[in-house]
Amino acid sequence: MVRSVYRALRPSTSYDTEAPMLPALADPAVLVFSKTNGFRHADAIQTGGDALRAIAERRGWSLFHTENGAVFDTPILDSVRVLVWLNVSGAPLSVSQRDAVREWIEGGGGFVGIHAALDDSHSAWEWYRDTVVGTRFIGHTMDHPKVPISVERREHPAMSHLASAWAWADEWYSFDRSVRDQDEVEVLASLDESTFEPRMKFLWIDKDIAMGDHPIIWTRRVGAGRAFLSALGHNGSAFQAAEYQAVLEGAVAWCGRLDEPSTDGHSSETSE
Repeated sequence: MVRSVYRALRPSTSYDTEAPMLPALADPAVLVFSKTNGFRHADAIQTGGDALRAIAERRGWSLFHTENGAVFDTPILDSVRVLVWLNVSGAPLSVSQRDAVREWIEGGGGFVGIHAALDDSHSAWEWYRDTVVGTRFIGHTMDHPKVPISVERREHPAMSHLASAWAWADEWYSFDRSVRDQDEVEVLASLDESTFEPRMKFLWIDKDIAMGDHPIIWTRRVGAGRAFLSALGHNGSAFQAAEYQAVLEGAVAWCGRLDEPSTDGHSSETSE
C-alpha cells in the first residue's frame, strides 16, 4: 500500500519499448491491459483479471492480459475486438502507443475502462480524457459506504440483470462535470448524493466533491468505436461479485458487438 501511495504521488514516466511475446488469438479476442505508472490496485487487478479470464473461457473468447505498453507497438489490435483497461493508472503509454490505441478505437474498436482508468492520472492525454472519458476526475471518498446505485438503462445488455436500485459499496469517484448532456453518451447508472457524503477527507485534505447529477457508469461513441466507462472496481471483492461480473461481461460483449448478428462471421459492424 505504501508503495502504491508513493507511486500515486510520484508517478513513473517509464514506457515499455520491448513488446511481450504475443499469443495466437482466435476471434473474438479481448486484450486486458493493467499497467500502473500511478497508484496500483493490486488486489483488484489480480481478481479482476481472473474474473475476466473466467468470463472469456465460458463465452469462448480468446483473452490476453498484459502490463506491457509496447504491446500497442505491435499489430495485436488488428485481431482484437475489445480492449479492457483494468485499473490502468499513471500515463502508461508512449506517444506512438497512444496513437495506435486512438486509431483503433476511432476505427471501430471496443473499449472498456474500469475504475482507475477514469482517474486524473490520465489527464495529460487530452484526447483520452476529453473524448473517451469525457470528464475530469476531481477526487473520491475515503470510506466505501454501501449506497443504492440508480440503474437508469436496464435495457442495456450490461445492466439488464440488475434491480433498478442496486446496493453497492465502493470508493466513490467524482468528476468536474456530468457527462449526461454530451453527444453520443448514454448514462447507465448514477448515484444519489443524498445517500452518502461526497467529500474527500484525507490528512489535511477536506474537499467537497459533490456533483449534483452524478453518473457512475456510462457509454459513449468514439468515432466508429464504442466505449464503456465504469468508476466501480476499487477492491478485489468487486470482481468476485456476480452482479459486477455480469456487468463486465455485458460491457465486453456490447463494446465488441459480440452478441450481434453478422453475415461475415464477425460482429464488428459500426452501426447501432
